[in-house]
Amino acid sequence: MTHTVEKIGGTSMDRIHDLRDTLILGGRGAEELYGRVFVVSAFGGITNLLLEHKKTGEPGVYAAYAMGDDAEGEGWEARLNRVAEAMRAANTRVLEAPEDLEKAETFVEERIQGARTSLLNLRRLCRHGHFRLSENLAHTRELLAGMGEAHSAYVTTLMLKRAGVKARFVDLSGWRDEGGLSLGERITAALDGIDMMTEMPIVTGYAQCVEGLMGEFDRGYSEVTFSRLAALTGAREAIIHKEFHLSSADPKLVGDGAVRKLGRTNYDVADQLSNLGMEAIHPKAAKTLRQAEVPLRVTNAFEPEDPGTLIDDRPADSPAVEIVTGLDLFALEVFEQDMVGVKGYDAAILDVLKRHNVRIVSKVSNANTITHYVDSSMKALRRVENDLTKLYPSAEISARAIAMASVIGRDLSGLSVLTRGLQAIASAGLEAIGASQGPRNVDVQFILDRDALKPATAALHAALVEGKTRPSLVRAA
Repeated sequence: MTHTVEKIGGTSMDRIHDLRDTLILGGRGAEELYGRVFVVSAFGGITNLLLEHKKTGEPGVYAAYAMGDDAEGEGWEARLNRVAEAMRAANTRVLEAPEDLEKAETFVEERIQGARTSLLNLRRLCRHGHFRLSENLAHTRELLAGMGEAHSAYVTTLMLKRAGVKARFVDLSGWRDEGGLSLGERITAALDGIDMMTEMPIVTGYAQCVEGLMGEFDRGYSEVTFSRLAALTGAREAIIHKEFHLSSADPKLVGDGAVRKLGRTNYDVADQLSNLGMEAIHPKAAKTLRQAEVPLRVTNAFEPEDPGTLIDDRPADSPAVEIVTGLDLFALEVFEQDMVGVKGYDAAILDVLKRHNVRIVSKVSNANTITHYVDSSMKALRRVENDLTKLYPSAEISARAIAMASVIGRDLSGLSVLTRGLQAIASAGLEAIGASQGPRNVDVQFILDRDALKPATAALHAALVEGKTRPSLVRAA
């Protein structure tokens, strides 16, 4: 039996001191303790402080620096000080021994001051006409992002060493080295000389490499590092420890007693979840594991005795609905009477959407109308509408807030999901704006008004997973 490569996410990292005795140690002897490589994310909230808040967009160090915000108390340097404070708070939460706390403080001070000096020097350099800050922002973003994972990996290593584990800090962030390595070379060089069967590598989720992970994956880089490491080292399994089980629906919508843990599914289902913003794993990371024939397991970090859900290429034993989920979207509609029989409209729309970095989730079209269901801000959509109006001045272009509920399974053939889904939605007193099913029989999509998404999800789950009907939500007049 070979090793496993296991990833711990940021929210779970906030409780790594709790997971030490359960997920990592768990009463294991040396034979079971080792043969495990852990890839760690930054402690919760630190990457938001370093870059920008993922949900609210509030500027972090990077965003403030890129905008030229040097204001005292609110500029990028002040925000960098807040990062240091958050890192020190994590040190105190995870570590107990004064010696370990002192080492962690030294680590934080070195990284924070190193980043401060680098950013100040870059700003001075770019005052000269031959250098442009915009040309160096991608490198700046990577430098800052890597600080979070380096800190959490170092602190976790200190914690495990104190518990008697032969833990090894593996820093892929390229801190103060000459660079020039590909991702594969970076991983291979860092692991050289490490015996995974007698040591426990604690690896940074960020890896500095010539490909520039953030350019393509942005904040999904840790899963890319994780998957490449698993593939390169021939892992028996790649395991992602989350704060919840991969289940048939959000328990907040359908009730704790109604949801079912998946237990087993395949990469097709994982891809559908990624398309809906519910990533079990980044789709590029899933592709790496799939091609290397490394199965993926998704577990609840706080229930280490539960095997979780295994994701591989095995088809379903029988047709079944596995997950009901959804998300808020916008419907971008382009109606043009002259579109009939004319080629090129769709390509031009796609070009504009790509230019404004608008993510397409699904689309429908007929003779004179093309509708894209997109995951975007209204601000970005307004820019898209302006560009399309210039391209097609006689077209009617509109954006409407909608939601998509999606029913997903490895094999939905013969289940009449489209028909039964529409009936379930109608029985709950709701109305579907649209619905579609592809020929692969892995998902069925229902388009709804936004305020109907939650009750529709509950109704679909009841009918297609639980096998019962939810009461109508229509109120008496």
